[in-house]
Amino acid sequence: MEYMKRYIEWIEKDYFDEETKRELQSIEDNEKEIEDRFYRDLEFGTGGLRGVIGAGTNRMNKYTVRRATQGFARYLLEAVEGTKTKGVVIAYDSRHMSPEFAEEAALVMNGNGIKAYLFESLRTTPELSFAVRELGCAGGIVITASHNPPEYNGYKVYGEDGGQIIPDEAEKIIAEIQKIEDYSAVSYIDKGEALSTGLLEIIGEDIDRRYMDRVKGVALRKEFIKEKGPDVKIVYTPLHGTGNMPVRRVLAELGFDKVWVVPEQEEPDANFSTVKSPNPEEHQAFTLALALADQVDADVIIGTDPDCDRVGVVVRNKEGAYQILTGNQTGALLIDYVLSAMREEGKLPENGVVIKTIVTSEMGAKVAKSYGVDSLDTLTGFKFIGEKIKEFRMSGEKEFIFGYEESYGYLAGTFVRDKDAVIASMLICEMAAYYKAKGMTLYDGLLALFEKYGYFQEGLESITLKGKEGMEKIDEILTHFRTNPPKNIVNQKISILKDYENEKSIDLESGEEAPLALPKSNVLHFTLEDGSWFCIRPSGTEPKVKIYFSVVGNSLENAKEKLESLRTEVMGQMGNL
Repeated sequence: MEYMKRYIEWIEKDYFDEETKRELQSIEDNEKEIEDRFYRDLEFGTGGLRGVIGAGTNRMNKYTVRRATQGFARYLLEAVEGTKTKGVVIAYDSRHMSPEFAEEAALVMNGNGIKAYLFESLRTTPELSFAVRELGCAGGIVITASHNPPEYNGYKVYGEDGGQIIPDEAEKIIAEIQKIEDYSAVSYIDKGEALSTGLLEIIGEDIDRRYMDRVKGVALRKEFIKEKGPDVKIVYTPLHGTGNMPVRRVLAELGFDKVWVVPEQEEPDANFSTVKSPNPEEHQAFTLALALADQVDADVIIGTDPDCDRVGVVVRNKEGAYQILTGNQTGALLIDYVLSAMREEGKLPENGVVIKTIVTSEMGAKVAKSYGVDSLDTLTGFKFIGEKIKEFRMSGEKEFIFGYEESYGYLAGTFVRDKDAVIASMLICEMAAYYKAKGMTLYDGLLALFEKYGYFQEGLESITLKGKEGMEKIDEILTHFRTNPPKNIVNQKISILKDYENEKSIDLESGEEAPLALPKSNVLHFTLEDGSWFCIRPSGTEPKVKIYFSVVGNSLENAKEKLESLRTEVMGQMGNL
């Protein structure tokens, strides 16, 4: 058995350290665990690596990080002219082993003769994206597993445009990684040599300052913030991650004086000990923030995930209770706010564009259209939005205004090429001040959008399926819905199936097919007669299959009923598999 052969090799080879060998020896009687750790190499997907920390080829450890970095180094040396002097910038978050993995990556780059800029301490993912562009690097690496549980860590790679690596580039990196069968063949130098030769440079405050200045440049109504910002009461939680310093800093420098940070979640904590999941999409993550908000009578609560690229928002509803907004709702509010402010200033470009993903609500697109602004869809993943920004900057065909996805990721400006919760937090607080000056809450603003554009409601269900058997079950689910698509759901015909794996849109009534313009991806998108839809896709970062739902109703109650009916019926079919 190949996995057992690999297991023995890791125990016997001198290259692997004693700590690793002891960990592996401790599972010698657990063949299932040995198989899970060694049945494959930890998959380098379109964004990079993500997995449970531990010894083995299917785990996050210094050896899998070194191997991935060696492959990335070889790719960059081939793909980007001047890679050795341009260098690579590396950042990391608050997770277990993040500083260690970041240093390992830097020293492998150095071993390949490539300069590495390593942040002195934890930094946000969007600042890494900014730093790649600001320093003129050939690429970037960030050590993070975003909102995954504490036992996980990850490794994301960025191109010289500051955007996440897209699938075509990822395939070339994967090919280079797969050539490395012997872990000890990785090029590597020690830290002392790297520092003394100048191949390793530690960076920090200078880049922070440059980034912060650019973030503040995105603010739309600075004079208004100066006047009204001090009146807005904000509760913020960084959920034990990287957002604490930059989010507080930008709000303070712009004049938001009344900011309370949740004390129990302020400091970095790799165990995320106050939450089940450090994910602002999870309502439980806001429990402590809600208690603090009640004490201080906050207007708005914001919470960022551990690498601070996503932000969740909580506002007061009509009954005075706090309500968590969905990513789609926050996105629609931000689009309306940004476009209205730009129009007031006469800065709305004729060829402006808003970009969203295929699993994101159509509400934001309707808002954009009302301002004469186009919108377009990409596959799920902000890397595809970043790719479009690059394309439009080069062609001049469109001017990017705003990008977002339902999973709480937003971006304004182009100096960052990934979702940015620092920028988004600033704009959300600015927007809260704007509405407060009008005697409204952000929830009032949302209701106004519903009344104008339709009562959109969306939902998401996730089924976690871990390990080898889980991956097989996820494939089985997608195969079933692909080969046996339902004809009716909630007493409605399904009119269109978009099969992104086979790159075609199918009219299920006539059988007519049309090509899809987006890249191949294992995603199925079903549209009902009334425009409601649901979508099934495997998560790109977790052992999950995700099911998205979207409806539009003639009232909030009607929309909620339609959503619940759609969710119940689709999940019932899932449960029968």
